[in-house]
Amino acid sequence: MALLQVKHVRKTYTTRFGGNQVHALYDVDFSVETGEYVAVMGESGSGKTTLLNILATLDKPTSGEVWLDGKNMTAVPDRQLAAFRRENLGFVFQDFNLLDNFSIRDNIFLPLVLAGKKYQEMEEKLVPLASSLGITSLLEKFPYEVSGGQKQRTAVARALITEPQMIFADEPTGALDSRATDQLLEIFQKINKEPIGCASIAQVHKAVLKDKKKVVLKIQRPNIKQIMEEDLTLLKKASGFLNFATGTGDLIDFRKVIDELWETSKEEMDFIKEAQHLERFYKNQEDVRYVTCPKVYKEYSNRHLLVMSYIDGIQIDHIKELDEEGYDRYEIGQKTAQNYCKQILSDGFFHADPHPGNLWISEGQIVWLDLGMAGNLSEHYRAIMKRAITAILKNDIYELKNAFLSFGKATQKIDHASLYTDLDDMVGKYMNMDFGTMDLGELMEDALDLLKKHKIAIDSDITLLARSMVTMEGTLKLCSPQVNMIKILTSYMSANMINEIDPKREVKHALRDIYGSSKKSLEIPAQISDLLNITKNGQVRINLESSQMDEVRRDMKKGMDHLILTFIVMALWFSSALLCLSDVTPRIDGMPYISVAGFITGLVIVIYLLIKMIIQKGRHRK
Repeated sequence: MALLQVKHVRKTYTTRFGGNQVHALYDVDFSVETGEYVAVMGESGSGKTTLLNILATLDKPTSGEVWLDGKNMTAVPDRQLAAFRRENLGFVFQDFNLLDNFSIRDNIFLPLVLAGKKYQEMEEKLVPLASSLGITSLLEKFPYEVSGGQKQRTAVARALITEPQMIFADEPTGALDSRATDQLLEIFQKINKEPIGCASIAQVHKAVLKDKKKVVLKIQRPNIKQIMEEDLTLLKKASGFLNFATGTGDLIDFRKVIDELWETSKEEMDFIKEAQHLERFYKNQEDVRYVTCPKVYKEYSNRHLLVMSYIDGIQIDHIKELDEEGYDRYEIGQKTAQNYCKQILSDGFFHADPHPGNLWISEGQIVWLDLGMAGNLSEHYRAIMKRAITAILKNDIYELKNAFLSFGKATQKIDHASLYTDLDDMVGKYMNMDFGTMDLGELMEDALDLLKKHKIAIDSDITLLARSMVTMEGTLKLCSPQVNMIKILTSYMSANMINEIDPKREVKHALRDIYGSSKKSLEIPAQISDLLNITKNGQVRINLESSQMDEVRRDMKKGMDHLILTFIVMALWFSSALLCLSDVTPRIDGMPYISVAGFITGLVIVIYLLIKMIIQKGRHRK
């Protein structure tokens, strides 16, 4: 399979005035194999730079497709393009594109800094690269202090330091002399032959057990814990600057985030924990026939080595292979999304890194790989999430506001009216859309902007969930673009809402709330007595006749009695309504006897309260 495939790419520009069309590229079609070294030649204005910009995802074709290692680059969402380029592509610009306020060293380091690499690793990569390009003595200088050829070599170093899958260079030797040109081409050739390194925490190998079973060995890299500790220590020192630079203030405590990141990283480095995640995931999905995950061989595994069953399959975004095997990609997308909703809303335990590399299709099953990063969602947060989704569907802004506030903690006094208006605007924006056009990533971004605006700090579990949901949506779009995550999420919740109703639990919660409210209400007279004791000590002077105070207390007691009876009526009717959904017998006209009795009892209490209020009102008039 070719590393790069360009399929019938066209690029047409339309002039601003007059509507004239200029065809920069016309039906470009070619492929590049791994290890191949290709030069594109042509006169000035023939479209060389336009083609390179399209290949590097800096521009999009008018028609046609560009595939890199089985992934359609023209289909990568705009919000993911920067990360995609940083992880997969290197580009040497014709005009260098160096930052004048950064040193040569910092310009070269920039893509590694954005990728979160440690300083030691960056230096190790830079030293041999700078030496090969002859720019070691220039590293502390700034772009405006060096020549055009030196700027070009700096740009080349910046492109090579990330060890990308493919390097694009727009006239990289244009500013170099013949000797420097030969050196640069030799470096390109050398890089072209070297393989890409392994993952940061571990590397994976195939193996065979004595009983001929195929397995996968996940082996932790040496000293990785110490290296990450050093990195996180540096991040903690920079946490104050991060708060200032991002403008998040008290919303995001970066030191806390870093601590949580360290805890997550320790779990990833503890393969015993990952084995537990795999076992828990397998147990949760054992009744789902179309979902599986690798089996763990505990007898061979430890904290630094994880032995799992080998599952051969096709990565979920390898569209051509899936199509050749006759898979229905729409069905794959639907079932993957449904299963992910199950993980979130039903299991409360979800795969936190569902990128395409962790999702494979094997013999009609969806295979979830790499459970090193998994999330837990408490029943409390699941309930809030369901409330929020229901409120959006019902256009109930007040309930959505309450659910919204429950997701986090306000760091300042909330302007409820303003929050209500903002939520109303956000819901209105998406309610006018068809489900098929809704973008979960955009919705999440809007929600996070609101949280930031109103100074609401959210829990790390919610942050992890939001990130993983956006990743899931991006993965689904690569496999089956017509599958809509929001639509499936709401459909799943609606289908399971009735089944999840537990009448006993709901009645229990209702009675608990009534008890709490009643208890607080009954404390009011005692609190008034405390206030009177304060006045007795001379702190406050209030002149009231004893008889007047007794009358006030009698009136308050009557009011509390009425309030308690009202709560009881509400509980009776609510529980009776819930019992109508159960299979309780005997029944009359489809309703359980006990529900009928509850409704009648509540009605009698209401009539009693009304009569009593009328009598008291008549006495008061007399």
